[in-house]
Amino acid sequence: MLNLVFDYDGTLHNSIEIYAPAFRLAYKELVEKGFAEPRDYSDKEISYWLGFSAAEMWHTFMPTLEASQKQHASMRIGKEMIGLIKEGKAKLYPHALEILEQLKIKGYNLIFLSNCKRAYMEAHIEAFQLEQYFTEFYCSEDYGFIPKYEIFNVIKTRYTGDFMIIGDRFQDMEIAQKYQLESIGCLYGFGDENELEMATYKIHTLDEIEQTICLLEYPIKDHTSVFIKE
Repeated sequence: MLNLVFDYDGTLHNSIEIYAPAFRLAYKELVEKGFAEPRDYSDKEISYWLGFSAAEMWHTFMPTLEASQKQHASMRIGKEMIGLIKEGKAKLYPHALEILEQLKIKGYNLIFLSNCKRAYMEAHIEAFQLEQYFTEFYCSEDYGFIPKYEIFNVIKTRYTGDFMIIGDRFQDMEIAQKYQLESIGCLYGFGDENELEMATYKIHTLDEIEQTICLLEYPIKDHTSVFIKE
């Protein structure tokens, strides 16, 4: 049985659509308070931070900013993005839900793993009814923003069968490397080719995910049987 561990932002969700305006709003407020210099950031520059946890992002982006201001700016971005999700501004990549549905129908087990906050994850679950497709949802905030590969250590004890990691950033490939798993690197996302160099398979559109997975020789079982009940 194959368990598919999906990243979300940059893999299924074109998150720059809501992250860029939220980032700019938070940065503008930091400038107004005198904590940052005025500067215009391009979508390309902003997209670099997609895939990082909030803690990682602020530690790297503005390491000298006071912790209280980092927390406030992080919360400001999160609140703004959730508002945009509720306004219908969040956009999945074309055919994302159809592809998830087909993978589930074919018997693959889908697991959600994102470097995000719980409120953000729950807003997306509600907006796109993601509970129809995924067996379980994991977000980094629930685990104190530890690295994804450490959260996967929890996931792997809860399921039988093999795992494949699907994502667009080095944090996703890091899981595959540390646990010697097959992976799909999503070149259409927000990482670059160097980050995805070690991916087992590389794809340029979301539509290629189903084709790539279905070419593999894994036995298909009822997806409900793989979860280890506690």
